[in-house]
Amino acid sequence: MRIRTLGAALAGAAVLVTAAGCGSTGSKAAAKDSAGGTTSAATAASSASTTASSSTSSSTSASGSAGAVSGTLTVLAAASLTGTFTQIGKDFEAAHPGVKVTFSFGASSTLAQQIIQGAPADVFASAAPTNMKQVTDAGDGSGTPVTFVRNQLVIAVPKGNPKGITSLADLTKPGVKVVECAAQVPCGAAATKALAAANVKLTPVSLEADVKSTLAKLTLGEADAALVYRTDALSVKDKADGVEFPESAQAINDYPIAALAHSGNLTAAQAFVEFVQSAPEISVLTAAGFQKP
Repeated sequence: MRIRTLGAALAGAAVLVTAAGCGSTGSKAAAKDSAGGTTSAATAASSASTTASSSTSSSTSASGSAGAVSGTLTVLAAASLTGTFTQIGKDFEAAHPGVKVTFSFGASSTLAQQIIQGAPADVFASAAPTNMKQVTDAGDGSGTPVTFVRNQLVIAVPKGNPKGITSLADLTKPGVKVVECAAQVPCGAAATKALAAANVKLTPVSLEADVKSTLAKLTLGEADAALVYRTDALSVKDKADGVEFPESAQAINDYPIAALAHSGNLTAAQAFVEFVQSAPEISVLTAAGFQKP
């Protein structure tokens, strides 16, 4: 599996959906004629032959489907999905031998513009409906986007919370250096809503391009606090703590996912979208701190 940041590669994967025949049902159906419910020995023999042929065809299809799925599937996903989607990509590859999943993680706003400008990709997973809407409004989505998880902000602080931060208001204390996502990306838009709900005005020392960059400022010791998603704080729990605050409930982000209209592997793209919503993969996401929609 290859992972890129804000890049995309030509995708080439196809998923063949297999179907299994029902031999006994077919034999019973073939044993009746349209006129009166009985058949001659010749008709029954013919039906049995047809059923056997159908069963053989289904078996061949089933055994050959895994080998027919090959190539590369390119997924553009929000930076906050980096850890979970990397795992889900491995799971998808295991379920479909021959498929190679390539990821490009970054700010949803940037990824949306790349898609609109024609970047080759098969699937888009956004951290906000706004950026997904930009893609669908441009005619680049395929089907209706589905919200598969939600995410909520916390105040990430260094392990042990040395500044004693317990609320958004504490971020305004003298000497507290705060870092946020830029307002145009989903984590920044959520922070703006939460701060407005708390009637708190901040002067951050830095506005970052995505949530991973924001978190890095904290873990590198360049900030005392960072407004990031709960999932991101949990991803570095050995280095940071996440402080919950009530106003975050008013700025929860829905995460939609959709196949892309210009995908060269639309069937594979749709298969990945469905795979992400399956119970085992939702468990991967919730274990990382995401919420079910």
